[in-house]
Amino acid sequence: MSHNTFGHLFRVTSFGESHGQAIGGVIDGCPPNIAFRLEDVQGALDKRRPGQSRFTTQRREPDEVKILSGVLPGEDGVLVTTGTPIALLIENVDQRSKDYSEIAASYRPGHADYAYDVKYGIRDYRGGGRSSARETAVRVAAGAIARKVLPGVTVRGALVRMGEIAIDRSKWDWDEIDRNPFFCPDADAAAKMEAYLDGIRKAGSSVGAVIEVVAEGVPPGLGAPIYGKLDAELAAALMSINAVKGVEIGEGFEAATLTGEANADEMRMGNDGRPIFLANHAGGILGGISTGQPVVARFAVKPTSSILTPRRTVTRHGEDAEIITKGRHDPCVGIRAVPVGEAMVACVLADHLLRQRGQVGEPVEWPFRK
Repeated sequence: MSHNTFGHLFRVTSFGESHGQAIGGVIDGCPPNIAFRLEDVQGALDKRRPGQSRFTTQRREPDEVKILSGVLPGEDGVLVTTGTPIALLIENVDQRSKDYSEIAASYRPGHADYAYDVKYGIRDYRGGGRSSARETAVRVAAGAIARKVLPGVTVRGALVRMGEIAIDRSKWDWDEIDRNPFFCPDADAAAKMEAYLDGIRKAGSSVGAVIEVVAEGVPPGLGAPIYGKLDAELAAALMSINAVKGVEIGEGFEAATLTGEANADEMRMGNDGRPIFLANHAGGILGGISTGQPVVARFAVKPTSSILTPRRTVTRHGEDAEIITKGRHDPCVGIRAVPVGEAMVACVLADHLLRQRGQVGEPVEWPFRK
């Protein structure tokens, strides 16, 4: 199986399976002399870690990360990158492969089982193997290091919709995302989600979600106008997350409902001699290149395919069957997708920042023409 690496200069390769001994990754291309602490990486992993509430899978994985190479110890617990590959390892300690023995020959509807078997002629039925969202822990660890390559850039994500419940954007509070188990920025919506998801969970079903990631402090000039568009590569990175079925930048699909006048991000000169935008319908990207405004991306996560409701399927032996997926699963996989989305945005931005420096040097400062 190829295609286990993403990025151009800041490159991340992951390895491992859901029920294997460990998962891990290698970050290649991280610049030298980037200082960080192990707690920076572990803290990001703790946001994604399963079993922290009744609303996520009860698989008990501590997700303790080990850094095997690419750093030197500094003072007071600081690690400093050397510019060589950074190897990360996260051991799996709570696999229950027997939970999947009854579906070894049956394809779970909505899952990757059938597609994998058709492509490779073999599949890892134990939790899905490489198709499991367990792999995304590696991305989160890589994203924590990518943030250190982005001085002055803040990347934050929030769950803005769960099934039929959407947030009220007038109540958006970034501090609220740490006060509820959904990473939701609207306290009232989070309270509704709690009762709503309890019902979904007790019924043995699942529900989808929409996550929004906002990157502030992104310098202008990142991206390329044709095949290296920043928005295109953000979309590809977010679409690569398990269960994601849609991505939009800025207004996204809502832009189709606007007129040219309403959609245009008008500009005026600011008091500091720099242009300012009066709106951000474009999500901080024009012509594939960042404008200096906040980069805004949203992605839709489908309902978890592993549910207790009997579903019709077929076996790999060509027989009709019914299937119930036992085991421990997220009733809304979109919750733990929030830190994964943050990580993917951070990795793409770090990659583009290094590519920008390699091509034209530091980001252009206004005024660049007099």
